[in-house]
Amino acid sequence: GLQRKRAVLAVLLHFLETYKGLLQEEESAGKVIKELYLLIMKDTSLYHDLEDEILKLHQLVETVELKVADETPPPNKQVKPLFRHFRRIDSCLQTRVAFRGSDEIFCRVYLPDHSYVTIRSRLSASVQDILASVTEKLQYSEEQSAREDALILVTMASSGEKAVLQPSEECVFTTLGINSHLFACTRDTFDSLVPLPEEIQVVPGDTEIHRAEPEDVANHLTAFHWELFRCIHELEFVDYVFHGERGRRETANLELLLQRCSEVQHWVGTELLLCEGLGKRAHLLKKLIKIAAICKQNQDMLSFYAIVIGLNNAAVSRLRLTWEKLPGKFKNLFRKFENLTDPCRNHKTYREVLAKMKPPLIPFVPLILKDLTFLHEGSKTLLDGLVNVEKLHCIAEKVRTVRKYRSRPLCLELEASPAQLQTKAYVRQLRVIDNQNLLFELSYKLE
Repeated sequence: GLQRKRAVLAVLLHFLETYKGLLQEEESAGKVIKELYLLIMKDTSLYHDLEDEILKLHQLVETVELKVADETPPPNKQVKPLFRHFRRIDSCLQTRVAFRGSDEIFCRVYLPDHSYVTIRSRLSASVQDILASVTEKLQYSEEQSAREDALILVTMASSGEKAVLQPSEECVFTTLGINSHLFACTRDTFDSLVPLPEEIQVVPGDTEIHRAEPEDVANHLTAFHWELFRCIHELEFVDYVFHGERGRRETANLELLLQRCSEVQHWVGTELLLCEGLGKRAHLLKKLIKIAAICKQNQDMLSFYAIVIGLNNAAVSRLRLTWEKLPGKFKNLFRKFENLTDPCRNHKTYREVLAKMKPPLIPFVPLILKDLTFLHEGSKTLLDGLVNVEKLHCIAEKVRTVRKYRSRPLCLELEASPAQLQTKAYVRQLRVIDNQNLLFELSYKLE
């Protein structure tokens, strides 16, 4: 009996260690833990040999705030800035912290006339909750006071694509596209919705990248992506793969990093296609290849991959005159980069390079998700009512590599000079064009 109880305690302790804060979000899981805890505490007097494990269990239960006695009301929570959907220079310069569903954020919800209301909402809030907050804000406006029609919440992309969100959908903030925004409107005004002017009006001109040194841009990219990568809980990878797009509860940090990866890809194309002079554009192309090289040296494979994919965008790769002006040394270097990111033989070259790297490093996260999806969809989790332990072991082993990559802290020497802060702000608030048709239009105008 003692050995069996010790085994149960070991599993429970490991479960609590792994999930910790996530348990607060899942009522049913918390209830099970509380019931087990109470049963175990009843056995304390019978099994003195379990005192060490029970003491550790008690400490863990307190850590995850699963109060068994009367629960105290939670303290006022600090509002966190979501780095993309509420752009502010002061918030973007803050060190990124992990998001949980219960965290409160600021977000803008636009109206058909492109005015907006700023609401304070939980990250995991449902569409119904968001609309309630918007309606509460609008009721103080004379223009809206007489409106009786129910509002709907719509996602609007810069390309003009729009979709109505269902009232029960949750966690919509982190599933928005790069230049997508939330609009609140009535059914009658849905057809008249158009993207924000700044998303479709493109003005060519020099940005900070033309003035900054490649080393500074690359180092700030790595530093920011390390902050985002460090915030991801290992279980977010499992939740992302095992649950459908609208069934995910705690994947905010992972989804923000994936959005950022896509953002960097489009940033490369945007900067090149907004650069009108041929000579200047060739110089910028050379600088971007150099930035990719430094990111690889920093073991930031996420930035490296994203930049190479961005340079392979059809709207960029067709700029024949620009590529011809690139020095031979950089042409050869870029060919090596293309070979490294070649997906042939299941990304064999990239995997070999990654295997030789020692932590800290930032992997190309989409490939980890691809591997996990293959493991998940390749075999069933339950077979004849039994758990497929081999499959779960393989998934756990894959997720453990994330822990290995982060087992050492990243140390980059970044100055705190005004010029460095300007580069840091630029890197963390990239303005990008994610509309491929618009990128092609710009490409054809240039060449």
